[in-house]
Amino acid sequence: MSEFWLISAPSDKENLQALERMNTVTSKSNLSYNTKFSIPDFKVGTLDSLVGLSDELGKLDTFAESLIKRMAQSVVEVMEDSKGKVPENLLANGGLKEKLKCLKIDLTSFVTHFEWDMAKYPAKQPLVSVVDTLAKQLAQIETDLKSRTAAYNTLKTNLENLEKKSMGNLFTRTLSDIVSKEDFVLDSEYLVTLLVIVPKPSYAQWQKTYESLSDMVVPRSTKLIAEDNEGGLFTVTLFRKVIDDFKTKAKENKFTVREFYYDEKEIKREREELSRLLSDKKQQYQTSCVALKKGSSTFPDHKVQVTPLGNPDRPAAGQTDRERESEGEGEGPLLRWLKVNFSEAFIAWIHIKALRVFVESVLRYGLPVNFQAVLLQPHKKSSTKRLREVLNSVFRHLDQVAAASVLDVGVCGHPGTAARQPRLLSLRLFPHRPQPARLGAAGPTRPSRPCRLRRRRSFPRLRNPTELRV
Repeated sequence: MSEFWLISAPSDKENLQALERMNTVTSKSNLSYNTKFSIPDFKVGTLDSLVGLSDELGKLDTFAESLIKRMAQSVVEVMEDSKGKVPENLLANGGLKEKLKCLKIDLTSFVTHFEWDMAKYPAKQPLVSVVDTLAKQLAQIETDLKSRTAAYNTLKTNLENLEKKSMGNLFTRTLSDIVSKEDFVLDSEYLVTLLVIVPKPSYAQWQKTYESLSDMVVPRSTKLIAEDNEGGLFTVTLFRKVIDDFKTKAKENKFTVREFYYDEKEIKREREELSRLLSDKKQQYQTSCVALKKGSSTFPDHKVQVTPLGNPDRPAAGQTDRERESEGEGEGPLLRWLKVNFSEAFIAWIHIKALRVFVESVLRYGLPVNFQAVLLQPHKKSSTKRLREVLNSVFRHLDQVAAASVLDVGVCGHPGTAARQPRLLSLRLFPHRPQPARLGAAGPTRPSRPCRLRRRRSFPRLRNPTELRV
């Protein structure tokens, strides 16, 4: 499990020195791994527009988080037979360095080496346009997710209904996969073959009495064709006009006549339907995914696990990541779509968080834009309290009320001092644990293997620096 904090502080000399002190203290005390979080300079616009964007980005952030959870859960369900490979499919494609655009990057590495994608979201555009682009992208992914997962769930439900028919005991299960044409007398005007369920302790009694249960029962016509833990399924041939009398006498002797009419066309249709549904479901995910072939690469200062698409040694020239994946060698269409669009949604989500840092920092620190964002990764969960204390101590000069009372550490600061408090955003990456929910349903709370970000809902406000929960 990985946890990240995003903080921002003014970039004047005093606060840059404070950032250096923070980095020194956290490194010596082994509290966190710190890296700069690069955010481009955007067109600020008016104060009113920034206030509106602050609210809109908060809602968009929540929406993106929910969408990513649902997509992660969908991957788990589609890969139900290969859950151990789920982490290899919840990745972020490219986005770190130009030469790595063709690679799939694990989510933690993507966050720690985040770079703004100027091609998708030009920083020269007004902030409102950038946010609108992100919102439309996520809305389209959600629409496609709903339609694709609805189709998959319908397929899965139909398959489960057919499979249920082949389960259970002889009283309830379908018999089409048990009986054969040779077990019945067909196309006879006078004779008919019945199927009778006989309890196991009564096999001997059945053999002795079935011919005398009614008149016109064909002698030696019974045959055991299937059995389960409770009993066996026997055939018996008799004349049609004594069917009702035979059923009555059989019931008196605790033999059950199973209503069944052998229709070769219907049985063939049912078998073909089951085979088709099994095939359609399997095609949504196949284990021979080329994208599951492993490769690796490293940055000089941080290990990054990557998986090449297509040829693991060299990606095809002139092809984008999406184009290579769309070829889908060995992958089912639903899994391929989920992988590509989970990556798109996750990348968009981190861009939204970068925008929130920018907007909230400008609103707090004012113009001209002059702040530094830093990503902190606490080494241990137990060290977060100490890390808070370090942040409050280092940046105490930004809050006069906090500076006057060290005892106030960890308590929400006075509203009047908020305009100069550094910003902190808390992020958490969790492994993914499969949940039994349907595709497209609300995603898992704490998944087991692949990583994804989750908002810390119970994270209290800091006095210095003030926290923005993201």
